[in-house]
Amino acid sequence: MTDNGEAVGLREVINMEKENRPWGSYKVISFGNDYKVKKITVKPLQRLSYQSHKFRRESWTITKGTCVIILNDKRFDLKYGDNIEIPIGAKHRIINETSDNVEFIEVQTGTYFGEDDIIRYEDDYNRK
Repeated sequence: MTDNGEAVGLREVINMEKENRPWGSYKVISFGNDYKVKKITVKPLQRLSYQSHKFRRESWTITKGTCVIILNDKRFDLKYGDNIEIPIGAKHRIINETSDNVEFIEVQTGTYFGEDDIIRYEDDYNRK
């Protein structure tokens, strides 16, 4: 409850602890019943798996560095301030080809946001 008696919604910040991954890390910075927001860091010369999702779409906004996005086998070069929309079911990945970290904000919208909604087609780290 807030000071004036209003209920506080699920969109409050939930977990600012960093989740480490082989390619970098992420933090969930906000979530609700129909969205999740993450800050994601990709280490130099690393890339996320080539993947898709059944239940969510994503919007990525680059907040640091330059990167390559592969979206349904098409290449996009993005830099600070650029964004890209990833529809439900689209194959996608981000690649950091530089010697500096890349950071971006990911906004997920849909009906389910669990980490098990990842279908991997290629993965440098042999994850299923």
